[in-house]
Amino acid sequence: MASERWVFGYGSLMWRPGFPFVERRGATLHGRRRAFCIYSVHHRGTYERPGLVLGLAPGGACRGAAYRVDEADWAQTYAYLLEREQPTETYIEARRFIRLDDGRRVESLCFLSDVMHAQWAGALSLERQAELIAGAKGLSGRNVDYLRDLVDHLREMRVRDAGMERLLTMVEHREAAA
Repeated sequence: MASERWVFGYGSLMWRPGFPFVERRGATLHGRRRAFCIYSVHHRGTYERPGLVLGLAPGGACRGAAYRVDEADWAQTYAYLLEREQPTETYIEARRFIRLDDGRRVESLCFLSDVMHAQWAGALSLERQAELIAGAKGLSGRNVDYLRDLVDHLREMRVRDAGMERLLTMVEHREAAA
């Protein structure tokens, strides 16, 4: 249906959407990839000690979760998402077509990385990502916990991301040595 409201999650929205929904499906967004490419000065770091959070960087494809929101809940859900996802306006709000696991192609609200924003970190080496994530903490908690939640939930979805798993191992070793 053209009037359906969908939200695509590729990070914490996969395991903690925080809004009511009537349907949840695995989904793929083409043309963007999940990456630790945003300096976090709010949720997982501070201005003095930035961490890193996920973004949808240009290129590739991203597996995530799609949520269909009832029209009656849309205004409240949309306001919540803007507050949650845009504290420093590091993302571009966009509507993109995603492919649901059941084969449907639906239009969805997505928050894409703004490559022109001051918090855009770009393509960092795994070593640099580990340096930034290890020890970082913000209003939503420790940066390593965010990474660990991501890896755990990707595994639950049967998505193996060797890069994210290697990054988690690197961060855990850094934090153990600190």
